[in-house]
Amino acid sequence: MRKDYSLTIKMEFSKIFSKKVKAIDVTTPTSISELLNKMAQTGFQGRKLAEVTEIIEKMINDKDVTIMMGYAGSLSTTGQWKIINWFIENNFIDVLVPTGANISEDIVEAMGFSYYQGSHLVNDRELFKMGLNRYYDVYGREDDYLKMTELIAEFIQTLNENYKYSSREFLYLFGKYLCEKGIRSIVAVAAEKKVPIFCPAIIDSPYGDAALIAKSRGFNLTIDAVKDYVEFMKIAEKVKETGVIYIGGGVPKDFIQLFAVTADLLYPDRRIPHREKMPNRRNISDETYYPHKYAVQITTDSPQWGGLSGCTFEEAVSWGKETPEGNFAQCYCDATIALPIIAHALAERIKGKRKPSAFRLEKEFWPA
Repeated sequence: MRKDYSLTIKMEFSKIFSKKVKAIDVTTPTSISELLNKMAQTGFQGRKLAEVTEIIEKMINDKDVTIMMGYAGSLSTTGQWKIINWFIENNFIDVLVPTGANISEDIVEAMGFSYYQGSHLVNDRELFKMGLNRYYDVYGREDDYLKMTELIAEFIQTLNENYKYSSREFLYLFGKYLCEKGIRSIVAVAAEKKVPIFCPAIIDSPYGDAALIAKSRGFNLTIDAVKDYVEFMKIAEKVKETGVIYIGGGVPKDFIQLFAVTADLLYPDRRIPHREKMPNRRNISDETYYPHKYAVQITTDSPQWGGLSGCTFEEAVSWGKETPEGNFAQCYCDATIALPIIAHALAERIKGKRKPSAFRLEKEFWPA
């Protein structure tokens, strides 16, 4: 029997023509938030940037949501790290999963040193001779980098050599150490605000170099990756819904995405205590799924190469990592453009600090 699609076609046409593109009129004064509202009525990545901002605003205003941020790359060298501090200080994120670079290279500036605007058109051999490291068009002094690494090594030597730390425990104690020295880096502000930091690839950074320095002085640091994963996944018992913000992709994105689909493996009956499950896959397995209610990403990676950094949230729906309802948006843009715009728009739209996710206030979650 032939199906009649006429009604469906009429409905689709009605939906297609329901929203017109509106050209942007240049008016002054215009706030960043107002500009994003105009961009939301346009197309391409300008529209996506507006959608990302709107979804983050929804996350912040949703009382049932725990917000996790993945922070990848080497963005702290480009002046972005105080924006992350601002998110933390306002309780706009409850869990941070960064690269080791992003929570070490910010310490350089927090210690009072600097990065310098340079050029990508330069003789890098000459920079090497001058003791400068290049981050595209930003220069950093190698001696400042080593002072930061030495500071981490000195902290490591204050720890218990016979204890196996998770990265969360290690970074919380380091944050307290930095606070005592008045060094208000990301790790320090997170410790102060009780925002847990998990850094699954921590050794691939100055933290690994600092561990080598400590080793050369006879101190053996152990950071237990399995303990880290268990601690992170056990947060699932304490939350109702999750929203995710990805600045870049890489390991931080993958680590957080897995929260939606693997936390149940901790439990014999594949059910996370006190949480409602998403129906499993037609009894193909006994797995359960707890997809992120909201998801946004700023990335410059493309999906067709198969890597997770560019993977779309539509693709993630097939894994059970995002909700089929589609509370998600990805903006293909340099984070150094998008992140400051998003933060300033949120500062204009949201008045007052958000209430933190309840698990962050539990005393037993934090080492003494």
